[in-house]
Amino acid sequence: MRRHLRIYGKKIKVKGIVLAGHPYHIDPEVNHGIPELITMNGMAVLTEDSISHLGEIEHDLRVENQWKYHARLYRAASFTGKRQDLEFVQLTSFGCGLDAITTDMCQEIIEGHGKVYTLLKIDEINNLGAARIRVRSLKAAIDERERNGVMPTEMAAPQPRTLFTKAMRKEGYTILAPQLAPTHFALLEAAGRVSGYNLEVLPAVTPRAVDEGLRYVNNDACYPAILTIGQMMDALKHGDYDLTKTAVLMTQTGGGCRATNYISMLKKALREAEIEGIPVISLNANGLEKQPGFKLSPSLLTKFLAGLAIGDALDRMLYRTRPYEVTQGSANQLYQTYLKKAKTLMEHYSFRAYKAFAKEMVDAFDALEISSEKKPRVGVVGEILVKFHPGANNSIVDVIEQEGGEAVVPDLVDFLLYCCYDDHFAANTFGRSKVKSFAKQSLAIPAINQYRKPVTDALRASKRFDAPESIEVIAEKASQLLSLGNKMGEGWFLTGEMFELLDSDVPNIACLQPFACLPNHITGRGMIKGLKKLYPHANIMSIDYDAGSSAVNQLNRIKLMLSIAKKGMEDRAQEDNTSTEAKRFNPKNAILDKARKVRDSAPAAKIGETVKRAKESVPSETITQVARGEQGCCGGGCHCNCSK
Repeated sequence: MRRHLRIYGKKIKVKGIVLAGHPYHIDPEVNHGIPELITMNGMAVLTEDSISHLGEIEHDLRVENQWKYHARLYRAASFTGKRQDLEFVQLTSFGCGLDAITTDMCQEIIEGHGKVYTLLKIDEINNLGAARIRVRSLKAAIDERERNGVMPTEMAAPQPRTLFTKAMRKEGYTILAPQLAPTHFALLEAAGRVSGYNLEVLPAVTPRAVDEGLRYVNNDACYPAILTIGQMMDALKHGDYDLTKTAVLMTQTGGGCRATNYISMLKKALREAEIEGIPVISLNANGLEKQPGFKLSPSLLTKFLAGLAIGDALDRMLYRTRPYEVTQGSANQLYQTYLKKAKTLMEHYSFRAYKAFAKEMVDAFDALEISSEKKPRVGVVGEILVKFHPGANNSIVDVIEQEGGEAVVPDLVDFLLYCCYDDHFAANTFGRSKVKSFAKQSLAIPAINQYRKPVTDALRASKRFDAPESIEVIAEKASQLLSLGNKMGEGWFLTGEMFELLDSDVPNIACLQPFACLPNHITGRGMIKGLKKLYPHANIMSIDYDAGSSAVNQLNRIKLMLSIAKKGMEDRAQEDNTSTEAKRFNPKNAILDKARKVRDSAPAAKIGETVKRAKESVPSETITQVARGEQGCCGGGCHCNCSK
């Protein structure tokens, strides 16, 4: 194949353009004639899959190479970068978020060989003016390089990653972690410190942190990537930290979501900021990015699981009581008290102490004085960071409460159970590893439930709070609308959460979506019609969150949802009253009600006017005759009609 390419190129004396894109870019309606535009400029077109098998990836890639399509792109880019007669042009379309990873990596490969990388973003707009200019600029650059005798270069090997060693741990390196859920991560921070890690969870997302994220992260990436990486870069560049004794930690899902590559995006940002010597620690359950100085020991893992369960319970009870508290601020005060006690529990943890603490905490919230007022309950679901992080969702829980509602936020632990359940489904349906399925279905899920049990039992025994449902039940409910094979992002779990809320007397749901998270738009926004068909009373509002989203628009949508919710509550209350009155049937009241309706439909003035018109239309003599006839008497003589 290489020989044929070389001979054909020399024979026709033209450059070849490797046009890389998604399979759907072969459709002329999608690519808008870009292949023809290239050939009109005197260059030949080859697709990336026609030459990808000829390329080899010589060095470890910065990203996790998790898709066959991605691997094909990287091999094609590597092959193109080494050849003088080929150039690389990549097509992307608006909204395909995984391209945020592939475009950056392909650019690094092509530019690493000293060549020009060209990216063409195409959409439904047919105007090819910008694309035409880019193609002509590429051709001019090719001609310039040929005149100057510029040849492709060998790509330099990447710098070895900096490891977080045991010595660094002993020296007390500060480990920075981005914020996700304030209650939960406060307890994880305490558990990490007790286990010998100088862990510090960054407090909040500031506008400056968002700007840092936009500066260092591909802007086609999802909102959570921009927030988390921006928060880390802001702390490293502007915080009071000794960068020679600082490491950063970030979770890595290991699935098909872009969250698996947040680590690679962070490494790129550190390199561009010229601080790439900072160790990057990955917190995952898939054996990725192992670090000798950081281990999830059984002791640390049990504290993490207990901390997450307590965090879920604290949030659940706070949101259930705060809108109805009799004494202003009493719910927050109780929350702060038990959050502090939970941190102390992490320092002297035992399962027995944890079990006693869970019961004491729930009993305390059960005894908190609240009013009997009823407010519309609003569920909050969506992408995990936007759902839990007040800085990411513009404090949606506070907004709901200020507008007269009660927020209901499903648990964070459920997301961990969802991740474990996915492998079980994949093994049974797609023939994936039975060993991994057994490890997660038979070991991980029961272990997580075991450490959640003290909180669940206490909630179930309470008079005020509901206990969380099992992941198996949530999966069964979600399967009514979609396949459990939808496991990218929050996948089927997002639909399952909405089912669970609707079955728990929470008809109002705010579905929070990062603008570029396509899987969650499918399993979130895409399921709303089906859910409303099954639950006609459902009031579901999809709200987009992004770095450029309008906070005013988000607030207006929340207010609209709550106004609909309040109207729905009034209508249901009226229906309940009507049905109650109907059960207590009273004949007298029914007759009076019928008479009132008749009177209201025909007012006295209207009746008088009708009589007056009737009198005018009928002669007075006729009226007299009719009156006498009705009385059974005549006027005598010739006027007698009664034959008397």
